[in-house]
Amino acid sequence: MSALRGNVATLGLVSVFIIAVSASVTEKLLQVSLFRVGELWISACTAFMSSLVSLITTVPDFTCWNTYLYLSLTCAVGYFGYKILFTPLNRVRKLGDVGYVPEGSWNKKEVANMVRKRRQVGEIPPVYPNGWFGLMESWKVQVKEAVNVSVLGLDLAVFRDEKGEVHALNAYCPHMGANLAAGGRVFGDNLECPYHAWRFRGDDGKCTHIPYTDKIPDIAKVKSWPVTELNGWIYLWHHAEGIDPAWMLPELEEISNGSWTYRGRSEHIINAHIEEIPENGADVVHLGQVHGSFIGAGIDLRHMWNKLWGFAKHEWNADWQALPSPDGHIGQIKLQHSINMFGIHIPPVDLNISAQQIGPGVVYLEFTSMFGKGVFIQSLTPVEPMVQKLVHNIYVHWTMPTFIAKFFMFGEAIQVERDVMIWNNKRYEGRPMFVKSKEDSLIAKHRRWYSQFYSKNSRRLIFQKENLDW
Repeated sequence: MSALRGNVATLGLVSVFIIAVSASVTEKLLQVSLFRVGELWISACTAFMSSLVSLITTVPDFTCWNTYLYLSLTCAVGYFGYKILFTPLNRVRKLGDVGYVPEGSWNKKEVANMVRKRRQVGEIPPVYPNGWFGLMESWKVQVKEAVNVSVLGLDLAVFRDEKGEVHALNAYCPHMGANLAAGGRVFGDNLECPYHAWRFRGDDGKCTHIPYTDKIPDIAKVKSWPVTELNGWIYLWHHAEGIDPAWMLPELEEISNGSWTYRGRSEHIINAHIEEIPENGADVVHLGQVHGSFIGAGIDLRHMWNKLWGFAKHEWNADWQALPSPDGHIGQIKLQHSINMFGIHIPPVDLNISAQQIGPGVVYLEFTSMFGKGVFIQSLTPVEPMVQKLVHNIYVHWTMPTFIAKFFMFGEAIQVERDVMIWNNKRYEGRPMFVKSKEDSLIAKHRRWYSQFYSKNSRRLIFQKENLDW
C-alpha cells in the first residue's frame, strides 16, 4: 500500500504540472496557427518553472501565519515521501492480528484464544523437525550483546563475541540456574553469567572462569548449538538425535557481494503445525482459489471475491519436485505470476519465480521481473509446537527503486495473510481424502519428501496451549 501511495503521489505531481501548463495555453491554442504551439508550450513551461523556483528560493515571511502552515505541510510531505520512497518495508503481524473471523463483541485476542481452544489439532507429525532454522536476522544481535531466544522447545542465549562471531548456548547456568542472556556480559568469546560471574565459551559451552576458585569441574558446561550466519540471518541446526549438520544452507552470492540490497521484511505469527506452511508449495490448486482474487480485495477470504474487484485477477502456473541425491533435502518450485485487468495482460507485474525449499524451515524465492531480479528469503521456525514464526526478507538489485521492491514485499505479505486465515483455522489431516489427480499426487509427494526431517526421537505434541500469554 505504501508503494501504491508513492505512485499516486508521483502521478499527482505530474498531473498538477500538466494541468497548470495546459490551463495557460488551451485558450491561446484555439486562436493561433499550429507552428506557434511549440513556442506557447515552451513559454508556459518556463513561466511555471520560474514560479516554482521563486517559491523555493524566496525568503519566507515569518510574520505571516501561512508561512508556518506551508512549512509544516512541506515537512510532512517530505517526511512521508521519504518513508514511502526510500525506507525498507517492515510489516509485522502478531498472533491474532490476522487470520480469524470476528465473533460478536470479542476482541482479536479473545477470538484467537477461543479458536485455539476449540479447534481440532488432528493427527499431526512431530512438532520439531530436523534441520536449519532461523533464529533471528543478523542485525538483531550486536557485538558484545546477548539475546534470549525461545524456539524449538529450547531457551537459548545467543550472543556475538568481540570478534563478531555468533554463538548459541543453552540459556540457563548450571550453577544456580540464572539466564545467561538476561544481563550476561560478553568477554572475548565467552558469555558471563550475571549471577555469579561464571563464564562459558561460545564454541563448546565449557566453563572457563569461576572468580572464586581455580578448580573448574569438567562437568561445568552448557550445551553449545551449531550455528551459521549468512544471507543476513543467524541459523541454528536442530536434530533430535544430536547428529551434526548433514547439509549446509547455500550462500546467495548476490547478497554477499552487495549487488542485491535489503529493501524490507514481513513477519507473521501463525497458529498451525510447521508442515502445513511449506506444504503450500506443492498445493498448486489452492493458488487459484486463495490467491486468484485481485490483491486490492484484501486478506479476508469471506469478502475477497466481491464483484467490486472482479475487473482484475491473478493468474498462477506452478510445479513442485524434489531434487535427487545429494540434494534430496531440497524441494524446487517453479512459479509464474501475472495479472489480467479487464481481460488485458499487465506485463509490469509479471514474476517468474524459482524457489528452493531447503530443509523444513528455509526457502529462497528468486524472482525475475520487468524491474530487475531479487529474492524473498523465507524463514520458518517453531516458537511452540503449534505456533510458527514466519519471516520474509526481500533483497533486490541495487538499481531497483525502493518503492517497487516494497510493492513486491507488500504483495507477498498480503498473499501470505490469506493463507494465514486457512492455517489458523484448519485441522491437520493425517490421512487426506485425495483423489486420483496430478494435483493431489504432488501434495502426497511433498509429504513423503518432508518426512525425512523427522526421526525416532522427534518430539510430539503433549499438550496444546490454551491462550496467547506466551
